[in-house]
Amino acid sequence: MRIDGISSIDPIQPEKKTERTGRVNDSPKTDSISISSEAARKAELYRIRELVASAPDVRMDRVEELKAKINDPSYINETVVNGTADKIIDAFFG
Repeated sequence: MRIDGISSIDPIQPEKKTERTGRVNDSPKTDSISISSEAARKAELYRIRELVASAPDVRMDRVEELKAKINDPSYINETVVNGTADKIIDAFFG
């Protein structure tokens, strides 16, 4: 049996040239972001935490001020002593 009548079938089609189209969107591209309110709050808390962590544990200006008051003989009187004693008792016994 002989088959001659079939035309050649080429599975690879010749390349078709397409016309170049213009840009779909000619407006300038801009980037933007949107931050949720929860993310903004967390960022603020993180910033505050970093500020607190970088602050010194001892405020030397207050220490010097208190040293000057204690060394002043007129500062220590019965009112100051009683007030300090009351604050110490409240701190320990609530």
